[in-house]
Amino acid sequence: MPDPRFFRPAGPFTLAALAEIAGATLLPAANRDRRFAGVAALADATPDDVAFLDNRKYLRAFTETRAGCCLVEPRYADKAGPATDVLVTDKPYKGFALIAQAFYPDETIVGGIHPRATADATAKVDPTARIDAGAVVGARAEIGPRCWIGPNAVIGDGVAIDADSVVGACAVLQCCLIGKRVLIHPGVCIGNRGFGFAIDPEGHVRIPQVGRVIVEDDVEIGANTAIDRGMGPDTVIGRGSMIDNLVMIGHNARLGRGCVVVGQAGISGSTKLGNYVVLAAGAGLAGHLTIGDGARIAAKAGVMRDLKPGEVVGGVPSVPLRQWHRQTVALGRLAQGRGEDSSKANEEE
Repeated sequence: MPDPRFFRPAGPFTLAALAEIAGATLLPAANRDRRFAGVAALADATPDDVAFLDNRKYLRAFTETRAGCCLVEPRYADKAGPATDVLVTDKPYKGFALIAQAFYPDETIVGGIHPRATADATAKVDPTARIDAGAVVGARAEIGPRCWIGPNAVIGDGVAIDADSVVGACAVLQCCLIGKRVLIHPGVCIGNRGFGFAIDPEGHVRIPQVGRVIVEDDVEIGANTAIDRGMGPDTVIGRGSMIDNLVMIGHNARLGRGCVVVGQAGISGSTKLGNYVVLAAGAGLAGHLTIGDGARIAAKAGVMRDLKPGEVVGGVPSVPLRQWHRQTVALGRLAQGRGEDSSKANEEE
Protein backbone atom coordinates (compact mmCIF):
# COMPACT_ATOMS: atom_id res chain seq x y z
CA MET A 1 0.00 0.00 0.00
CA PRO A 2 1.25 3.53 -0.72
CA ASP A 3 2.82 5.15 2.34
CA PRO A 4 0.73 8.22 3.26
CA ARG A 5 3.89 10.03 4.36
CA PHE A 6 4.86 10.25 0.69
CA PHE A 7 1.67 9.69 -1.32
CA ARG A 8 -1.69 11.24 -0.46
CA PRO A 9 -4.55 9.93 -2.57
CA ALA A 10 -7.28 12.03 -4.11
CA GLY A 11 -10.84 10.76 -4.12
CA PRO A 12 -12.60 8.68 -3.03
CA PHE A 13 -14.12 7.76 -6.41
CA THR A 14 -17.31 5.85 -7.14
CA LEU A 15 -17.26 2.71 -9.25
CA ALA A 16 -19.11 4.56 -12.00
CA ALA A 17 -16.49 7.34 -12.00
CA LEU A 18 -13.67 4.80 -12.17
CA ALA A 19 -15.32 3.08 -15.13
CA GLU A 20 -15.45 6.41 -16.95
CA ILE A 21 -11.81 7.22 -16.14
CA ALA A 22 -10.61 3.83 -17.40
CA GLY A 23 -12.95 3.62 -20.37
CA ALA A 24 -14.20 0.31 -18.95
CA THR A 25 -17.60 -1.38 -18.81
CA LEU A 26 -19.55 -2.15 -15.66
CA LEU A 27 -21.48 -5.38 -15.26
CA PRO A 28 -25.25 -4.91 -14.83
CA ALA A 29 -25.23 -6.09 -11.21
CA ALA A 30 -22.43 -3.74 -10.14
CA ASN A 31 -23.03 -1.15 -7.43
CA ARG A 32 -22.30 2.06 -9.35
CA ASP A 33 -22.20 4.16 -6.18
CA ARG A 34 -19.68 1.99 -4.32
CA ARG A 35 -16.69 4.14 -3.32
CA PHE A 36 -12.96 3.37 -3.42
CA ALA A 37 -10.02 4.97 -1.65
CA GLY A 38 -6.90 3.82 -3.51
CA VAL A 39 -5.09 1.26 -5.66
CA ALA A 40 -3.12 -1.86 -4.73
CA ALA A 41 -1.74 -5.14 -6.04
CA LEU A 42 -4.06 -8.16 -6.08
CA ALA A 43 -2.37 -9.81 -3.09
CA ASP A 44 -2.35 -6.67 -0.93
CA ALA A 45 -5.65 -5.05 -1.85
CA THR A 46 -8.46 -4.38 0.62
CA PRO A 47 -12.18 -3.96 -0.12
CA ASP A 48 -11.53 -0.21 -0.52
CA ASP A 49 -8.88 -0.73 -3.23
CA VAL A 50 -8.77 -1.08 -7.01
CA ALA A 51 -6.51 -3.76 -8.54
CA PHE A 52 -6.02 -5.25 -12.01
CA LEU A 53 -5.32 -8.54 -13.78
CA ASP A 54 -3.22 -8.40 -16.95
CA ASN A 55 -1.33 -11.71 -16.80
CA ARG A 56 -2.92 -15.13 -16.51
CA LYS A 57 -0.15 -16.30 -14.16
CA TYR A 58 -1.90 -14.18 -11.49
CA LEU A 59 -5.33 -15.68 -12.18
CA ARG A 60 -5.39 -17.52 -8.86
CA ALA A 61 -4.49 -14.32 -7.01
CA PHE A 62 -7.40 -12.66 -8.81
CA THR A 63 -9.87 -15.31 -7.68
CA GLU A 64 -8.62 -14.97 -4.09
CA THR A 65 -8.13 -11.20 -3.91
CA ARG A 66 -9.91 -9.03 -1.33
CA ALA A 67 -9.91 -6.07 -3.74
CA GLY A 68 -13.27 -4.36 -3.96
CA CYS A 69 -12.74 -3.64 -7.65
CA CYS A 70 -10.56 -5.16 -10.35
CA LEU A 71 -9.94 -4.34 -14.00
CA VAL A 72 -9.97 -7.47 -16.17
CA GLU A 73 -10.34 -8.62 -19.73
CA PRO A 74 -13.80 -9.92 -20.70
CA ARG A 75 -12.66 -13.58 -20.63
CA TYR A 76 -11.85 -13.38 -16.90
CA ALA A 77 -14.84 -11.33 -15.73
CA ASP A 78 -16.76 -14.37 -14.46
CA LYS A 79 -13.86 -15.57 -12.30
CA ALA A 80 -14.06 -12.72 -9.79
CA GLY A 81 -14.97 -13.42 -6.18
CA PRO A 82 -18.41 -12.39 -4.91
CA ALA A 83 -17.04 -9.32 -3.11
CA THR A 84 -15.14 -7.97 -6.13
CA ASP A 85 -16.77 -5.69 -8.69
CA VAL A 86 -15.11 -5.87 -12.09
CA LEU A 87 -14.39 -3.22 -14.68
CA VAL A 88 -14.24 -4.97 -18.03
CA THR A 89 -11.75 -3.68 -20.59
CA ASP A 90 -9.49 -5.02 -23.32
CA LYS A 91 -6.61 -3.04 -21.78
CA PRO A 92 -6.74 -3.54 -18.00
CA TYR A 93 -3.20 -2.31 -17.35
CA LYS A 94 -3.82 0.94 -19.21
CA GLY A 95 -7.10 1.38 -17.39
CA PHE A 96 -5.38 0.78 -14.06
CA ALA A 97 -2.73 3.36 -14.97
CA LEU A 98 -5.41 5.97 -15.69
CA ILE A 99 -7.16 5.23 -12.39
CA ALA A 100 -3.86 5.36 -10.48
CA GLN A 101 -3.18 8.77 -12.03
CA ALA A 102 -6.57 9.95 -10.81
CA PHE A 103 -5.87 8.77 -7.26
CA TYR A 104 -2.30 10.10 -7.24
CA PRO A 105 -2.11 13.19 -9.50
CA ASP A 106 1.11 15.12 -9.99
CA GLU A 107 1.94 17.60 -7.28
CA THR A 108 0.61 21.11 -7.89
CA ILE A 109 3.38 23.54 -8.80
CA VAL A 110 3.50 26.73 -6.70
CA GLY A 111 5.50 29.31 -8.64
CA GLY A 112 8.46 31.21 -7.28
CA ILE A 113 12.25 31.34 -7.11
CA HIS A 114 13.74 30.11 -3.85
CA PRO A 115 15.97 32.66 -2.08
CA ARG A 116 18.90 30.26 -2.34
CA ALA A 117 18.42 29.68 -6.07
CA THR A 118 20.31 31.70 -8.69
CA ALA A 119 18.70 32.98 -11.88
CA ASP A 120 20.66 35.19 -14.28
CA ALA A 121 19.18 38.62 -14.88
CA THR A 122 18.77 37.79 -18.58
CA ALA A 123 16.92 34.52 -17.95
CA LYS A 124 13.19 34.41 -18.61
CA VAL A 125 11.42 32.53 -15.83
CA ASP A 126 7.64 32.33 -16.02
CA PRO A 127 6.08 33.51 -12.75
CA THR A 128 4.22 30.20 -12.43
CA ALA A 129 7.49 28.20 -12.58
CA ARG A 130 9.12 26.84 -9.42
CA ILE A 131 12.89 27.07 -8.90
CA ASP A 132 14.12 25.16 -5.84
CA ALA A 133 17.02 25.89 -3.50
CA GLY A 134 20.50 25.63 -5.00
CA ALA A 135 19.27 25.56 -8.60
CA VAL A 136 21.11 27.69 -11.17
CA VAL A 137 19.43 29.18 -14.25
CA GLY A 138 21.92 30.55 -16.74
CA ALA A 139 21.98 33.56 -19.01
CA ARG A 140 19.23 33.76 -21.65
CA ALA A 141 17.65 30.53 -20.42
CA GLU A 142 13.88 30.23 -20.70
CA ILE A 143 11.74 28.42 -18.15
CA GLY A 144 8.12 28.01 -19.26
CA PRO A 145 4.81 28.06 -17.38
CA ARG A 146 4.36 25.62 -14.50
CA CYS A 147 7.83 24.12 -14.86
CA TRP A 148 9.61 22.77 -11.79
CA ILE A 149 13.41 22.99 -11.49
CA GLY A 150 14.56 20.77 -8.61
CA PRO A 151 17.24 21.42 -5.96
CA ASN A 152 20.77 21.99 -7.27
CA ALA A 153 19.77 21.48 -10.89
CA VAL A 154 21.77 23.47 -13.44
CA ILE A 155 20.02 24.99 -16.45
CA GLY A 156 22.76 26.22 -18.76
CA ASP A 157 22.97 29.37 -20.82
CA GLY A 158 20.37 29.56 -23.56
CA VAL A 159 18.52 26.37 -22.59
CA ALA A 160 14.77 26.55 -23.21
CA ILE A 161 12.24 24.44 -21.28
CA ASP A 162 8.61 24.50 -22.40
CA ALA A 163 5.48 24.37 -20.26
CA ASP A 164 4.75 21.80 -17.53
CA SER A 165 8.17 20.14 -17.60
CA VAL A 166 10.04 18.91 -14.53
CA VAL A 167 13.81 18.81 -14.02
CA GLY A 168 14.93 16.67 -11.08
CA ALA A 169 17.50 17.41 -8.42
CA CYS A 170 21.13 17.75 -9.57
CA ALA A 171 20.30 17.36 -13.26
CA VAL A 172 22.50 19.33 -15.68
CA LEU A 173 21.09 20.71 -18.93
CA GLN A 174 23.10 22.54 -21.56
CA CYS A 175 22.81 23.19 -25.30
CA CYS A 176 19.31 21.71 -25.38
CA LEU A 177 15.69 22.56 -26.07
CA ILE A 178 13.12 20.75 -23.93
CA GLY A 179 9.48 20.32 -24.98
CA LYS A 180 6.22 20.33 -23.05
CA ARG A 181 5.41 17.88 -20.23
CA VAL A 182 8.90 16.41 -20.19
CA LEU A 183 9.91 14.58 -16.99
CA ILE A 184 13.65 14.62 -16.32
CA HIS A 185 14.69 12.62 -13.25
CA PRO A 186 17.52 13.44 -10.82
CA GLY A 187 21.12 13.30 -12.02
CA VAL A 188 20.34 13.42 -15.74
CA CYS A 189 22.94 15.08 -17.99
CA ILE A 190 21.63 16.45 -21.29
CA GLY A 191 23.72 18.31 -23.86
CA ASN A 192 27.21 17.43 -22.71
CA ARG A 193 29.79 17.51 -25.51
CA GLY A 194 29.64 14.47 -27.75
CA PHE A 195 32.44 11.89 -27.70
CA GLY A 196 34.08 13.07 -30.90
CA PHE A 197 37.77 13.37 -31.73
CA ALA A 198 40.28 12.57 -34.43
CA ILE A 199 42.53 9.71 -33.30
CA ASP A 200 46.20 10.53 -33.77
CA PRO A 201 49.38 8.95 -32.29
CA GLU A 202 50.65 12.44 -31.51
CA GLY A 203 47.56 13.19 -29.48
CA HIS A 204 43.84 12.89 -30.11
CA VAL A 205 42.23 16.06 -31.46
CA ARG A 206 38.82 17.02 -30.12
CA ILE A 207 36.18 17.94 -32.68
CA PRO A 208 33.91 20.82 -31.60
CA GLN A 209 30.41 19.57 -30.83
CA VAL A 210 28.25 22.46 -32.02
CA GLY A 211 24.87 20.70 -32.25
CA ARG A 212 22.09 20.55 -29.70
CA VAL A 213 19.81 18.04 -28.00
CA ILE A 214 16.15 18.36 -28.92
CA VAL A 215 13.77 16.64 -26.50
CA GLU A 216 10.24 16.64 -27.87
CA ASP A 217 6.97 16.72 -25.90
CA ASP A 218 5.90 14.06 -23.37
CA VAL A 219 9.31 12.40 -22.99
CA GLU A 220 10.51 10.84 -19.72
CA ILE A 221 14.24 10.51 -18.99
CA GLY A 222 15.35 8.32 -16.07
CA ALA A 223 17.86 9.07 -13.34
CA ASN A 224 21.54 9.39 -14.26
CA THR A 225 20.95 9.05 -17.98
CA ALA A 226 23.31 10.94 -20.30
CA ILE A 227 22.36 12.34 -23.72
CA ASP A 228 25.19 13.98 -25.66
CA ARG A 229 24.71 16.91 -27.99
CA GLY A 230 25.47 16.48 -31.66
CA MET A 231 28.55 17.46 -33.59
CA GLY A 232 26.52 19.50 -36.06
CA PRO A 233 23.32 17.59 -36.58
CA ASP A 234 21.20 17.61 -33.43
CA THR A 235 20.62 14.67 -31.12
CA VAL A 236 16.84 14.19 -31.10
CA ILE A 237 14.56 12.35 -28.65
CA GLY A 238 11.17 11.81 -30.28
CA ARG A 239 7.83 12.66 -28.79
CA GLY A 240 6.49 10.31 -26.12
CA SER A 241 9.69 8.27 -25.78
CA MET A 242 10.39 6.64 -22.42
CA ILE A 243 14.02 6.34 -21.33
CA ASP A 244 14.97 4.43 -18.18
CA ASN A 245 17.74 5.06 -15.65
CA LEU A 246 21.43 4.80 -16.58
CA VAL A 247 21.00 4.98 -20.35
CA MET A 248 23.68 6.43 -22.65
CA ILE A 249 22.69 8.11 -25.93
CA GLY A 250 25.55 9.28 -28.12
CA HIS A 251 25.91 12.38 -30.25
CA ASN A 252 23.80 12.80 -33.41
CA ALA A 253 21.55 9.88 -32.42
CA ARG A 254 17.88 10.24 -33.31
CA LEU A 255 14.97 8.48 -31.61
CA GLY A 256 11.55 8.45 -33.26
CA ARG A 257 8.18 8.71 -31.54
CA GLY A 258 7.31 6.46 -28.62
CA CYS A 259 10.61 4.61 -28.30
CA VAL A 260 11.28 2.66 -25.08
CA VAL A 261 14.88 2.36 -23.87
CA VAL A 262 15.38 0.26 -20.72
CA GLY A 263 18.11 0.71 -18.10
CA GLN A 264 21.81 0.43 -18.99
CA ALA A 265 21.14 0.34 -22.72
CA GLY A 266 23.50 2.29 -24.97
CA ILE A 267 22.95 3.94 -28.34
CA SER A 268 26.10 4.92 -30.21
CA GLY A 269 26.51 8.13 -32.15
CA SER A 270 24.61 8.81 -35.39
CA THR A 271 22.34 5.77 -34.99
CA LYS A 272 18.71 6.40 -35.94
CA LEU A 273 15.75 4.66 -34.34
CA GLY A 274 12.36 4.66 -36.02
CA ASN A 275 9.07 5.00 -34.19
CA TYR A 276 8.16 2.70 -31.28
CA VAL A 277 11.46 0.85 -31.14
CA VAL A 278 12.10 -1.08 -27.90
CA LEU A 279 15.58 -1.67 -26.42
CA ALA A 280 15.57 -4.03 -23.43
CA ALA A 281 17.96 -3.72 -20.50
CA GLY A 282 21.65 -3.59 -21.32
CA ALA A 283 21.22 -3.68 -25.10
CA GLY A 284 23.94 -1.96 -27.11
CA LEU A 285 23.74 -0.41 -30.58
CA ALA A 286 26.78 0.30 -32.71
CA GLY A 287 27.08 3.66 -34.44
CA HIS A 288 25.63 4.84 -37.77
CA LEU A 289 22.86 2.22 -37.81
CA THR A 290 19.24 2.54 -38.91
CA ILE A 291 16.69 0.70 -36.78
CA GLY A 292 13.26 0.34 -38.41
CA ASP A 293 9.90 1.21 -36.90
CA GLY A 294 8.68 -1.22 -34.25
CA ALA A 295 11.92 -3.20 -34.01
CA ARG A 296 12.54 -4.91 -30.66
CA ILE A 297 15.95 -5.70 -29.22
CA ALA A 298 16.34 -8.22 -26.40
CA ALA A 299 18.25 -7.64 -23.17
CA LYS A 300 22.06 -7.61 -23.48
CA ALA A 301 21.87 -7.84 -27.27
CA GLY A 302 24.64 -6.29 -29.36
CA VAL A 303 23.32 -4.80 -32.60
CA MET A 304 25.92 -4.26 -35.31
CA ARG A 305 23.74 -4.01 -38.41
CA ASP A 306 20.66 -2.17 -39.61
CA LEU A 307 17.31 -3.67 -38.58
CA LYS A 308 14.20 -3.79 -40.71
CA PRO A 309 10.84 -2.51 -39.39
CA GLY A 310 9.34 -4.96 -36.91
CA GLU A 311 12.47 -7.12 -36.66
CA VAL A 312 13.02 -8.83 -33.28
CA VAL A 313 16.60 -9.74 -32.38
CA GLY A 314 18.77 -11.00 -29.52
CA GLY A 315 22.30 -12.17 -28.82
CA VAL A 316 25.81 -10.86 -29.56
CA PRO A 317 26.09 -10.20 -32.39
CA SER A 318 22.34 -9.92 -32.73
CA VAL A 319 20.39 -12.39 -34.85
CA PRO A 320 16.64 -13.03 -35.22
CA LEU A 321 15.26 -13.91 -31.80
CA ARG A 322 14.25 -17.50 -32.61
CA GLN A 323 17.66 -18.18 -34.11
CA TRP A 324 19.28 -16.81 -30.96
CA HIS A 325 17.19 -19.16 -28.82
CA ARG A 326 18.15 -22.13 -31.00
CA GLN A 327 21.83 -21.15 -30.80
CA THR A 328 21.62 -20.90 -27.02
CA VAL A 329 20.02 -24.35 -26.73
CA ALA A 330 22.55 -25.90 -29.13
CA LEU A 331 25.48 -24.35 -27.26
CA GLY A 332 24.12 -25.64 -23.96
CA ARG A 333 23.81 -29.16 -25.35
CA LEU A 334 27.30 -28.98 -26.80
CA ALA A 335 28.77 -27.84 -23.50
CA GLN A 336 26.89 -30.57 -21.63
CA GLY A 337 28.19 -33.23 -24.02
CA ARG A 338 31.75 -32.07 -23.60
CA GLY A 339 31.33 -32.12 -19.85
CA GLU A 340 30.17 -35.72 -19.97
CA ASP A 341 33.09 -36.70 -22.21
CA SER A 342 35.51 -34.98 -19.86
CA SER A 343 34.06 -36.80 -16.85
CA LYS A 344 34.38 -40.18 -18.53
CA ALA A 345 37.97 -39.44 -19.51
CA ASN A 346 38.79 -38.55 -15.90
CA GLU A 347 37.21 -41.79 -14.66
CA GLU A 348 39.24 -43.86 -17.14
CA GLU A 349 42.46 -42.20 -15.98
